[in-house]
Amino acid sequence: MINRQLARPPKFPPPGLAPRPKNPLATSPIQTGNDTVASLQNRTPVSTPPVNNKLHVINPKYSDYYSRKHAILKNQAIRSKKIGATVDPHYRPGKLIANPLHPSEVTLENLLASQSHLGHATSLWNPRNSRYIFGIRQGIHIISLDVTAAHLRRACRVVSAVAERAGLILFVGTRKGQRGMMVNAAKLAGGYHLFERWTPGTLTNGTQILGNCPTKCVDEFDVEIPEHIFPPEERPPLKPDLVVCMNPMENWTMLHECGLYNIPSIGIIDTNADPSWITYPIPANDDSLRCVELISGALGRAGQEGQEIRMKRAQQGIINYAPLKLSSKDKRKEGVNISSLA
Repeated sequence: MINRQLARPPKFPPPGLAPRPKNPLATSPIQTGNDTVASLQNRTPVSTPPVNNKLHVINPKYSDYYSRKHAILKNQAIRSKKIGATVDPHYRPGKLIANPLHPSEVTLENLLASQSHLGHATSLWNPRNSRYIFGIRQGIHIISLDVTAAHLRRACRVVSAVAERAGLILFVGTRKGQRGMMVNAAKLAGGYHLFERWTPGTLTNGTQILGNCPTKCVDEFDVEIPEHIFPPEERPPLKPDLVVCMNPMENWTMLHECGLYNIPSIGIIDTNADPSWITYPIPANDDSLRCVELISGALGRAGQEGQEIRMKRAQQGIINYAPLKLSSKDKRKEGVNISSLA
């Protein structure tokens, strides 16, 4: 017995095999038969129905099969635009980056929607995180959102206090997709950002790594004083006053260097991380970009609030941080008002 495969016509014939359809906006379709060229020229054009300008019109230049199919789908989408229910509010990616929430606006519902409660498998947990874990669900640890909200509010107060005293805040997020979050948070808090690999020895061996970077001087209103710039050989590189790390598992070297120089740190601690690495841990899901987006935005807003308080006090002549101490060589420079430097 011979098995013969039946030749079925394709559902969507390719343009090369299918006959090229005629433009629907043409005056008259082509007819076959005994019509001559003269009869075709003398034929009266057929009246076409009016075309709706709001619908998608096929371009005569691209009137192949797939273009007609695309036009049909576009027209169906236009006609059925008002059909169905409108689901609002719904999640819009990037909304929290452009307009992050204030720390007082972060609720348990926001943390739950951003998947902040999901931890790792029970076999990967760190026993030091037992106080942050609510329970176990299908072999996965569930983080208590009450603890997350409390630790997030504490971290926001720390960021606001450091920004109020004109401290240097460094936001670190080296995972894929965290670049825009770190840049926006640093812009709000008036700090700095790092979204690439941390160079080992940046703090412990900063003279060699950052030795060629000059240090600029600003006043109490963050206005740069161009006539006074510290050369690299006169002053050692500056160190941050606070480090905010969104993925401590990949940046443990940076956290170790911060511990050597007593630099406080804030970070997201998942169930597989060690909370003793961070000064102010925030138990949450560091693998969720929505969670990182929510937490980094709240910390950025807290820093922005601290900067606004500092600017208001500066306008009143109140400076709550120690001014810059200049050396005798710097004091001998002409055109520099020593009392205005801060």
